[in-house]
Amino acid sequence: MTHKFVIMVNGQLNTYFNYEDIPDKFDHVIEFRPEISAGPHSEDEHEQISAWNDKLQLLIQKETARFGND
Repeated sequence: MTHKFVIMVNGQLNTYFNYEDIPDKFDHVIEFRPEISAGPHSEDEHEQISAWNDKLQLLIQKETARFGND
């Protein structure tokens, strides 16, 4: 399993497998599916898993800012 992020950019759906490849400007987040291994998880893995929510929230903020929907 790998990461999968589907992002609408200029009306077209683009699939990214690396979070860092997602452009700064886009229309919508369609699918956000980071790879998370089956547990049990170490403390470091828990921190990495928790960081995915922060990354999703950042994308949502960019999406909202683009359309002025505060």
